[in-house]
Amino acid sequence: MKKLILSFALLILLTSCAGDDNTESLNYVNNTSQPLVVPVFLENLSELHLFTDELNNLTPSEHTFEYFINTPLFTDYAHKQRLVALPAGTSMEYIDNGFPDFPDNTLIAKTFFYNNDERDLSLGKKIVETRILIKTEGVWELGNYIWNEEQTDATLEESSTTTLVPVSYIDEDGNSNDVSYEIPSTQQCFDCHNNNGDVTLIGPKLRSMNFNNQLEEFISNNYLTNITDPTTITTLPNWEDDNYTLEERARAYFDINCAHCHSDGGFCQFQSTLRLPYEIPFADSQIYESRISIDNRMRTYEPFFSMPLIGTTMVHDEGYTLISDYLDSL
Repeated sequence: MKKLILSFALLILLTSCAGDDNTESLNYVNNTSQPLVVPVFLENLSELHLFTDELNNLTPSEHTFEYFINTPLFTDYAHKQRLVALPAGTSMEYIDNGFPDFPDNTLIAKTFFYNNDERDLSLGKKIVETRILIKTEGVWELGNYIWNEEQTDATLEESSTTTLVPVSYIDEDGNSNDVSYEIPSTQQCFDCHNNNGDVTLIGPKLRSMNFNNQLEEFISNNYLTNITDPTTITTLPNWEDDNYTLEERARAYFDINCAHCHSDGGFCQFQSTLRLPYEIPFADSQIYESRISIDNRMRTYEPFFSMPLIGTTMVHDEGYTLISDYLDSL
């Protein structure tokens, strides 16, 4: 590990000092007061330079950009901050409506937190974990950083068991909520991100990010290349938007919460006939045939039985209402 860190540091030094015709890349490296993001799994999150100022402010480095997805995955009502750090002088490349082609040494971070009081954000937040994906030589690797009680830093965790973190917060209606937040083990992270034995992404598909002019901003900032007109990219519906049909909203909810496992090559490909990616035709999805099982596994929470299988410790009431209404309509 020490050799790897030294090698990476040397690479940054050579990049910033060597002659290069790519002046934009050189300016990006030299004309900044902030250190470059380090796409290496170091012991402490602070060493990756994803954030500036005090770490628990979650202020993104200027070498990152934040992204949002139209229908987010449910994780016990936790908030999430999503960041991408691309190597200097590179960009994501458009392929289709799915994942863009990320260059090697891309780092993607997702930080999970709860606001102490949803009615007054000035009262601070409880940060629980930051999940990291790094692309190295064409292969994604994953790691998880658990925040300390002081909220000053997070440490790389490589545990084979889940970690429970008690969280208390007040919601928008003034109700007190207690969550026994479950940080997944490394194996569980791989189970969800597994496709045919390789680590794959889940959230940042272009169709999931194609709303509120987000892709236009990516293109204008040179974060996304090989496309000029994002209107040619479809949009995954927002499951909370009543302008979409009940089926569109339910299928979008299935897509982000369930499809990474219930797909060809996914964790449940041999355990279930369900195929839940949004693009799968209804006739091939097995939703109708599995409707009773889906309802049973979503309406109550039972460890090792309820769905989603990993990453939740409670029923998503609003999500279940949507899916229940949809199944009743079939």
